[in-house]
Amino acid sequence: MQITVYCGSKSGHSAEYVELATSLGQQMALREHDLIYGGANIGLMGAVADAVLAGGRRVLGVMPKALVDREVAHPGITELQVVDTMHERKAGMADPADAFVALPGGPGTMEELFEVWTWQMLGYHHKPVAILNHDGYYDPLLTMITRMTDQGFAWADLTTTLIIESTVEGLLDTLESRVKP
Repeated sequence: MQITVYCGSKSGHSAEYVELATSLGQQMALREHDLIYGGANIGLMGAVADAVLAGGRRVLGVMPKALVDREVAHPGITELQVVDTMHERKAGMADPADAFVALPGGPGTMEELFEVWTWQMLGYHHKPVAILNHDGYYDPLLTMITRMTDQGFAWADLTTTLIIESTVEGLLDTLESRVKP
C-alpha cells in the first residue's frame, strides 16, 4: 500500500511527536507500505521518511520549487518530484495514494487533510482518510467537526467517513482492512 502522510515540517514542542512519526514510519516499513509525503527532511516529515527508508521501503516526496530550500528537500528519498505549485504538490501526493493519514501538524496539514476528506465525501475518490489522534492532539478539531454537524453545516454522518485512531498499530490495521491489494 502507498500511504500519503500529512504532518508538520516542524517537530513540535514534545519529543513524543517525533517518536510518533518515527514509529509510524517503522511500522509502515515492517508492513511493507511505501510513503508519499511532502518531501522535507525536517520536522515530523523528515522523521517519518527516515524511518520508512531505514526499513527499506520506497519514499516519494513532492515539493514545489519555491519550498525546496525553505522546507529543506530530503536528499536521501527514493524519488523527489519538484513541481511548480501547491496544487500540483497536493495532486502528486493524492493521485498515487491508496490511503491518507494525518499526523500532528499545523495549518498546512489541516488544509491537506480537509481537502482529501472533502474529495472523499464528494465522491472524487474512495480512499480511506485517517487521523492519528495521538494523546488527544486532534480532540479540539473533532469537537469542531461535531459542532458543524450539530449546527446543520455538515451531514450528520460526516465523522463516519473519517478514520480516527489513537495508535499506530490500530491505524494501520484499520487501513489494511479497508485497502485490499
